[in-house]
Amino acid sequence: MKNYNSGIAVFLMLLVLALYTEPASSQKLSIDQRVDSLLKLMTLEEKIGQMNQYSGFEEATGPVTEEADKLEQLRRGMIGSMLNVTGATKTRQAQEVALQSRLRIPLLFGQDIIHGYRTIFPIPLAEAASWNLEAIELSARVAATEASAAGVHWTFAPMVDISRDPRWGRVMEGAGEDPYLGSLVAVARVNGFQGNGFGSPDALMACGKHFAAYGAAIGGRDYNSVDMSLQHLHNDYLKPFKAAVDAGVATMMTAFNDINGIPATANKYILRHLLRDEWNFKGFVVSDWGSVGEMINHGYSADEADAAKAALLGGCDMDMESRCYIKNMKNLVLSGHISESMIDESVRLILRKKFEMGLFDDPYRFCNEEREKQQWDNKEHREIARNIARKSIVLLKNDKSLLPLKENVKTIAMIGPLVKAVGENNGFWSYSWPDDSARIVTQWQGIRNRAGEHVNLLYAKGCEISEPDSSGFKEAVEIAMKADVVIMSIGESANMSGEAKSRSNIQLPGVQEELIKAVYATGKPVIVLINAGRPLVFNWTADHAHAILYTWWLGTEAGNAIADVVFGDYNPSGKLPMTFPRSEGQIPVYYNYFNTGRPPKDENDLNYVSAYIDLPNSPRFPFGYGLSYTSFSISEPELNTTTITAGEELSIRVTVANTGNADGTETIQLYFRDKVGSLVRPVKQLAGFQQVFLKKGESRTLIFTLTEKDLRFYNENLEFKSEPGEFEVFTGNSSDNVKGKTFYLK
Repeated sequence: MKNYNSGIAVFLMLLVLALYTEPASSQKLSIDQRVDSLLKLMTLEEKIGQMNQYSGFEEATGPVTEEADKLEQLRRGMIGSMLNVTGATKTRQAQEVALQSRLRIPLLFGQDIIHGYRTIFPIPLAEAASWNLEAIELSARVAATEASAAGVHWTFAPMVDISRDPRWGRVMEGAGEDPYLGSLVAVARVNGFQGNGFGSPDALMACGKHFAAYGAAIGGRDYNSVDMSLQHLHNDYLKPFKAAVDAGVATMMTAFNDINGIPATANKYILRHLLRDEWNFKGFVVSDWGSVGEMINHGYSADEADAAKAALLGGCDMDMESRCYIKNMKNLVLSGHISESMIDESVRLILRKKFEMGLFDDPYRFCNEEREKQQWDNKEHREIARNIARKSIVLLKNDKSLLPLKENVKTIAMIGPLVKAVGENNGFWSYSWPDDSARIVTQWQGIRNRAGEHVNLLYAKGCEISEPDSSGFKEAVEIAMKADVVIMSIGESANMSGEAKSRSNIQLPGVQEELIKAVYATGKPVIVLINAGRPLVFNWTADHAHAILYTWWLGTEAGNAIADVVFGDYNPSGKLPMTFPRSEGQIPVYYNYFNTGRPPKDENDLNYVSAYIDLPNSPRFPFGYGLSYTSFSISEPELNTTTITAGEELSIRVTVANTGNADGTETIQLYFRDKVGSLVRPVKQLAGFQQVFLKKGESRTLIFTLTEKDLRFYNENLEFKSEPGEFEVFTGNSSDNVKGKTFYLK
């Protein structure tokens, strides 16, 4: 009887295996049924293995944890996902080992595809400066196409944290300070990464991060605590995450920080109450690197077992790199501290994504060496990268229309530590390839290519990025004296912005501003290119340089994109997605602040008002700011009515005219203010924008709409409601250059 029962058990297991591995197109089982069939076959250890994610065998993107034998754990089904394994060959090899496990459950391969894979695009903050959602979505689409061809299933992007403190290095990874713009960018990037949907061979699963409020780390110091009201959390910091969920984002990643004393990785309020219950999120949640175990350091968990318990109860489905789940979860179940049904809940979500990606039907469908070769040097992708790179450049200053360069310029001096830099152009969170020196277009190369042989190009490095040595100034000044115009390329190094790159001093590093002063003293026209991953402080340069282009880090096609703008082949149209401070002492500084009981009347009003006695309240450059090579006039807004009720629309008409001498694109921004509320409301809130291209002399009328729903906010009781009363609506081309009208909500 014993042998008979054993044979029946084996037969049934093989039958169920056939059902869950049979291609969905050839049988009627739904994905949910296939997941349930597989779950019934899995041991507790195998289930916990699906919740365990390790870094690969080479480069790590966080603190390395020593591991005895990852290959053996793969063979035993103890790893559900790996990150930092890329390339069709390497992912196939790892997948082959995983498929030696008892139930042949395929791996998910995740990777930080933040702003490109083979083709590197501008850093995300730079892309946000384009205010061009179609271009941002296309950037993510290209990244997904290239990375998926290299065996990657899942990207740990987009980062949708609202960030108002440029000392925080990770501002480079997001869309800036505004919840409205940040929400639209989040949706664009989710749509770009996920393409035509899971199962498409060029789709990546996206991951909204870092949930939540990581961008509000106290002091701008990475991994630090976050302390804020629930109203502030809901009205500002959660909006882009909700937008990503509504767009169908596949996964979410927890944040390193605590929120009001509870680590995000174990925060039931945000992970279960909001994400699961209120927002109806159907994907799974992964911790950030080691954040489950780090709750011990927080003082929230006593040991690894306690941390594993807290994280799972909180709502974290997969443990990235801390080993807390794989080491402790079985004993937690056997001791009754965790129910196996909770394990099943998380594993079901993970397996569902593997089925949706088609990995059970063909575990190697993304490990296609031929497709990888086709995407390796895709010229169309480079053109797309060049296009969004030039859209991302922000013209901050242009005295006497120095830019674009005129035809009579015969000698250009290029000076600065970043003129001939190669890898720096890619910025942080980018891949380095062996042929980067040939692929990345330096700023020197871009200007050289565009200037042609009739222009004499001179070069002096002048100084290093952060060293105090000024011995190169003499050569730089001599070179400048020989030129008709000077282009200076200065800023941060790529590794000065990014994760773990918080800076208390965000002024130009080293002696770079001293170099600018020395060259400026020659009397030559000076154009400054500022390369950075965050807003910097550069007051002397802002006051004295004749022209300033904020070029961020623009990626593979940086040099060509900059040349396009410098020579006028593209009229710059970028707008700042973050406010630029005058001093670190102003931080945090952002446009949508609350007014006070003692607001200053103007910059000179210092008499018992909310002001500094040694610095203007206004920023150096405001949110939404950016110049053009042409000029635009923007009419006052015209309203179709002065009163609306629920269900009615306020129509706002504004006429834009190109009054300059060049064709160009302007971004018209719509803001509103709730004059009186049950909670104090921001002095302005972005509620819409439209980009319009106008030929010189051309004008166009744009129509915006606002409804009662646009005026809602989370009140004291966390009810998302509007309140009747007086409002102002503003239109203009930056947050501080607007014209307004009054209307009422009844």
